[in-house]
Amino acid sequence: MKALREARHWVFDMDGTLTLAVHDFPAIKRALGIPQEDDILHHLAALPAEEAAAKHAWLLEHERELAVASRPAPGAIELVRTLCERGCQLGILTRNAHSLALLTLQAIGLDDCFARADILGRDEAPPKPHPGGLLHLAERWSVTPRELVMVGDYRFDLECAQAAGARSVLVNLPDNPWPELTELHAQDCAQLLAGLS
Repeated sequence: MKALREARHWVFDMDGTLTLAVHDFPAIKRALGIPQEDDILHHLAALPAEEAAAKHAWLLEHERELAVASRPAPGAIELVRTLCERGCQLGILTRNAHSLALLTLQAIGLDDCFARADILGRDEAPPKPHPGGLLHLAERWSVTPRELVMVGDYRFDLECAQAAGARSVLVNLPDNPWPELTELHAQDCAQLLAGLS
């Protein structure tokens, strides 16, 4: 935890990390006719252009409704504000769309803590677990990937961090199902903040 206290470059997943998880992925897959075992974004990327565009449009509209109604996860506001006040550089790496990430941050009252160029959605970076987004932010901030801390609530966040050579923190799960991918597990953002104080 001591190494994390000195960390100055933090990247957050959005949905389920800074916000309460509300996406019902099985229902989304059913609505879009995607097999349950498939990844939504990879499945859509493999479709013919016209079909993919229609399904992306549906997904965007569905996610827009969720974004506007977003509620912060326990401790998320305090954690981000504290890091912001310490002068840390903060980024978002989400599999959601950039415009919806902005809406979500606005809904939970954290839009002033992130530079727009440091908010990477599925069109600005390859979707996690691909490390491209983290590597882009490391280059943009002129730091090594090891200086980044990726905070997320799912395996893709942790795999992304590992592939980039960044550090990883798992939050908002009672147990850690991926210990081999996680440097630190905190019950929620409040517990992570307590450890950084």
